[in-house]
Amino acid sequence: MLVCRDPSIPFGPDDRATIGDDVQAWVSEMEQRGVRLLGDVLAPLERATRISVRDGDTIVENGPQSQDGVPASGFNLLQCADLDEAIEVSAKHPIAKFGLIELRPIVES
Repeated sequence: MLVCRDPSIPFGPDDRATIGDDVQAWVSEMEQRGVRLLGDVLAPLERATRISVRDGDTIVENGPQSQDGVPASGFNLLQCADLDEAIEVSAKHPIAKFGLIELRPIVES
C-alpha cells in the first residue's frame, strides 16, 4: 500500500494538527487486526537515488524520475484476506482524503 499525498489538495494547519493522531489511530487499529505488517514514511523525492544498468555499466542518478503522478510519501505492507479487505483498510487511512492510496499485490512465484 503506497500512501500518496497530493500537494494540490489543501492541507491546512487544522489538518496538520490532527493528521498525526489520525494516522497513529489507523496504525493501531490495523496492527490489532493483524493486517499491517510494516510501514514507514518515505524521504522526499529529492532524496531519491535511481539505479539502472545499461550495456554493463551501472548508472546512478540522484533525484526523482520525472513523473506526472502523485509521489508516494509512505508505505504499509499489508496482509489482507482479499482485495476487498485491502480496499476497506486503505480507505480508512487518513491521507486518502488528501491524495490517494495505491495498492499493489506482491507477486508470488
